[in-house]
Amino acid sequence: MSAPNLQRRGFLLVLSSPSGAGKTTITRRLIERDPTLSLSVSVTTRPRRSSEIDGRDYHFIGQAEFDRMVAEGELLEHASVFGYCYGTPRRQVEAALAAGHDIVTDIDWQGTQQLSVGVRDDIVTIFVLPPSADALEARLRTRAQDSDAVIAQRMAKSAEEMSHWPEYQYVIVNDDLETSVAKALAIVTAERLKRTRLPGLADFVNRLRGG
Repeated sequence: MSAPNLQRRGFLLVLSSPSGAGKTTITRRLIERDPTLSLSVSVTTRPRRSSEIDGRDYHFIGQAEFDRMVAEGELLEHASVFGYCYGTPRRQVEAALAAGHDIVTDIDWQGTQQLSVGVRDDIVTIFVLPPSADALEARLRTRAQDSDAVIAQRMAKSAEEMSHWPEYQYVIVNDDLETSVAKALAIVTAERLKRTRLPGLADFVNRLRGG
């Protein structure tokens, strides 16, 4: 007898970390390992880096368009980070959750706080920590995407960012990438099995009890 196809509401998986700790890389690996997960692509006013693709990494927009989206309520959350604006489009996320699909996004603690209010019952949060401050700085320099001044700014801000770890449901210390991805996948599996995400479970059990 095949397993029942129980109705399930989707969830929004949020990964946050200081710059360079690995949230974006873990997010990409999750999508590769589990194709049923889809990426919530944020909008940003930040200039596109040479390695980035518009629509895949971010939707790169101007400040006027960003301000319009905020004013018209098109963003579930938005924040200003290092002088640029970032936000999560509302329509894509809400439609996916209602259809039982799971969405992954990597945003900072400010955005996570807003999402925790806007989609309170449908959010799963993971904070990614580096194994050490030295490792964090080394990763920032290995990326070769920022100047020394920007790297110093990011390192100074990382202590403040890491102070928000208690606000998250799960914490992963990203010492080894493959291990960290495996832990994140285990979290996804556990969250999908929560009875609170299975509105059809009560009817299924009642049918079982009735024979």
